Amino acid sequence: MQSSRRIDAAAVLLRTTVGVMFVAHAALKYFVFTLPGTAKFFESLGLPGALGYVTFAAELVGGALLIAGIRTRIVALALTPFLIGATWAHAGNGCTFSAPNGGWQYPAFLTIAALVTALLGNGARDEIAVAKSNPYFQGEPA
Repeated sequence: MQSSRRIDAAAVLLRTTVGVMFVAHAALKYFVFTLPGTAKFFESLGLPGALGYVTFAAELVGGALLIAGIRTRIVALALTPFLIGATWAHAGNGCTFSAPNGGWQYPAFLTIAALVTALLGNGARDEIAVAKSNPYFQGEPA
């Protein structure tokens, strides 16, 4: 398998699984915790309750965009602050996700996964498309 194909496959696998994770967390907030319950949780952390609704929308829309491969780099970067916030929210609970109320390890890992998704974009072909759309680009991408 050529290097560019491996990069493409890795990028698709990563962005799709990160996207599914975001949609799953949005569904958890909606169906299990409820949106008002999510808002109350945010308030218990000293954050505005409205941020719970914003987080739900960002996870749902951003996750769907990642699954579809639309504006992957921008979406992954835009979702990263939400993951940093989740890491902060769980920091006092210990390291592992199995800790009471969930630890910081899982959201910290997802933060890195989102950053890697932002770096990879949609894979090797994404780099070519970006390079060719740049009016200052001359020649083939390295």
